[in-house]
Order: sequence, then structure tokens, then C-alpha cells
Amino acid sequence: MNSKEEILKKLAADGMPEYPCPEFGFTPQHFDRPAEIFAQRLEAAGGRMTMLQPGETLDEAVRRCYPEARTIASNLPGLACATVDPDRVEDPRRLVDIDLGVVAGSFGVAENGAVWIPQTIRHKALYFGATALLIVIPHDAIVDTMHQAVARPEVDDFGFGCFMSGPSKTADIEQALVFGAHGPMSVTVLLR
Repeated sequence: MNSKEEILKKLAADGMPEYPCPEFGFTPQHFDRPAEIFAQRLEAAGGRMTMLQPGETLDEAVRRCYPEARTIASNLPGLACATVDPDRVEDPRRLVDIDLGVVAGSFGVAENGAVWIPQTIRHKALYFGATALLIVIPHDAIVDTMHQAVARPEVDDFGFGCFMSGPSKTADIEQALVFGAHGPMSVTVLLR
């Protein structure tokens, strides 16, 4: 008998009582105003949320949120201010350092300010290489928790997708937080 077997035999002979596994029943969080909580949590993660104003076009909202953007990559229908169609770009490196990427998201999650982004463009480099990212989601597409989020059909069947909550960030041991270290420096979620 080797030492491992001896140890296991002694532990088994010790007569430790067996305890049943605990029940995992719990009541998931519910928010009365999920969009408000979503905006707070997104802001805590370094992002921001805005809404399409009555009578405002998507182009006007993009210009309101990012008036300085010169190169705008998007394949969203009806966005006339886009200067680059990411689906026509052969080399994904051309999408790095684009001023603004305007992309579609499926839904937001109130508990953490995350947005589910399925790959709806040819190269996913735009999601992580643009200087700023504007994610457009339907105004009524905010769920309360990640438990609800992962049960949605959009998360079940996809080639590539990710949850994004605010801009990229990193911190060092001195607790210096830096935004945009390895991805977008700014993330705005537009409720449409």
C-alpha cells in the first residue's frame, strides 16, 4: 500500500459523518426599473448609457455621443454617417484604431451593466480594436440577471459572441486604474 492509499484508508476509518448537499434554491434578483440599474452598473464599469431621443435618428445620436469621431465603422442599416463598412474590409487590422465602431447588441444585463454582442460583422477585431464603441440595443431588451441572460436563445446558438461591460481596463498593484489599455477606451450603450 502506498502513502496515498494509507492516508485515504485512515480518513475513511475516522468515521466522519456524512452531510447531505445543501439545496441550491434561491430567489433571483429582480429590479423594478432594470434600465436605471443597468445605467448605474454600466457607469460603475466605466461606460455610459444613453437613449435615442424622440424624433432623433441613429445618425444624430451617434454624432451627439461622439461628435469628434472621424472614422466610423458600422454595418447597421440606416446609419449614413458610417465611413467604413466593416464587412468589406479584407484585413481586420484595418479596423484597429478606428475612431468609433457602431455595432448591434442583443440585450443588456441590469445586475452588472453587461451587453451581449453577437458577431454581426465580418471581423470581430472592431469590437476590441476601435478607440470607442457604441452598442445599440432595443430599449426593452434588458434582463435582470446573468441567470436570465444565459437562458436567452441569443446566447445558445452563435458562432462568436461576448458580454461586454464598459471599456477595457486594467489596474496595477498601486491601484491605478487605466481605461483603454487593450481595447476600446470608451463604451456607450444606446437604447433604441
